[in-house]
Amino acid sequence: MRITKSDKFLANSLHERRQKLASLIDFPTILWSGCSIPRNYPALTYPFRASSHFLYFAGLPLENAAIRLESGKLELFLDDAPASSTLWHGEMPKRAEIAELIGADAAFPMAELKARSTNAATIAVQDSLTQLQQSQILDRPLAPPKSPTGIDLELTQAIVSLRLSHDTASLAELRQAAAVTVEAHKAGMAVTRNAQIEAGVRAAMESVIISKNMTYAYPSIVTVHGEVLHSEHYHNPLQTGDLLLADVGAETSTGWAADVTRTWPVSGKFSPTQRAIYDVVLAAHDACIDKISPGMEYQDIHLLAARIMAEGLVDLGILRGNVEDLVEMDAHALFFVHGIGHLIGLDVHDMEDLGDLAGYEEGRTRSSRFGLGFLRLNRVLRPGMLVSIEPGFYQVPAILNDSENRVKYKDFVKWEELEKFADVRGIRIEDDILVSEEGREVLTGKLPTKALEIEELVAVSA
Repeated sequence: MRITKSDKFLANSLHERRQKLASLIDFPTILWSGCSIPRNYPALTYPFRASSHFLYFAGLPLENAAIRLESGKLELFLDDAPASSTLWHGEMPKRAEIAELIGADAAFPMAELKARSTNAATIAVQDSLTQLQQSQILDRPLAPPKSPTGIDLELTQAIVSLRLSHDTASLAELRQAAAVTVEAHKAGMAVTRNAQIEAGVRAAMESVIISKNMTYAYPSIVTVHGEVLHSEHYHNPLQTGDLLLADVGAETSTGWAADVTRTWPVSGKFSPTQRAIYDVVLAAHDACIDKISPGMEYQDIHLLAARIMAEGLVDLGILRGNVEDLVEMDAHALFFVHGIGHLIGLDVHDMEDLGDLAGYEEGRTRSSRFGLGFLRLNRVLRPGMLVSIEPGFYQVPAILNDSENRVKYKDFVKWEELEKFADVRGIRIEDDILVSEEGREVLTGKLPTKALEIEELVAVSA
């Protein structure tokens, strides 16, 4: 098998990762990739996505595979494809070839894994079939990934410490995902004025991603109902006066993600009320990015966004009162309910299968406050972290019409003024920010955020 320069780079990067893991734990680890999940019959499966913890050390999205890590060495466990599969899938690389590609120290059939599993730690995968295999091979029950115990907890904590800061190999992938995502958003803006329904814009954006041999990192959100935070419907017509919110990100073939949101006017021109709210959200977005640097508390960045949002809404006459008091009572969260962002890496919400073990500094727990409870990341920022910054404004009927909220905030929300902004259902602006030694780098910075520049990009389709 011919090994290229990029293959050697992959093998060297994986070698460095397992050496770092070996410096943190002194027991063997087995990580499974997972398997395809059938839809309606066995041969029709959902697209396969390997476990991110497996990908971090194995580098390739191998199906029905496992790796054993101990003392910096990697053993690959994978069955060669049967000869009969060639008819349907073509010639598949052999186990030995794959082992060489990822720099494995040894390679075995899956049947030999049981004999090499004594006292091994693991992290449970998402699919139930592989979870059953994990439990049978390790001969013990497995706790969910977010609540591991014993050596599984030690392993989880070690992997979190490694994956929090990205190495050279992962950053190269993340930059590729970011670049393709920027291109996809520009394509979406360019077709908007000629599209009939949301699906037309979605198709333009995802076609860019697919053409680069990538996939989307999460179900695309392309909607005129921006108040629905994770809308996955694309049938609504695009009408003059609507805002279109597009939250779309690419994922490389080896699993590294990007996550970007832009909001733009279908007509190519923000209304005065839309522009006013957009500029408030943009002010929070820009100020938060400017604050990102090593040693900064991410929760403080979230609270900065909350203050800027509250101040902007006071200036527009939607809220009344002292800004600090409004944030303390979570009045801003009536319109900005979620956290300012999250980790990005091998998953768009990186390591969230581990719950708050990854997102929260040890000893910290989630707040019960309305304005803080959805914060996904509560850590001190350090070099190599990739985080999103995504402030937003939403008019969610279930929140604004809630009787308790109406009573609690009756003296602080000018409901009659809010009615003037009825053409603003939802606005979100999101970028991917790398924490550097010097401060920050906006990986998605080539996609404009200023209202006039957004209007110009949409006008291209006229």
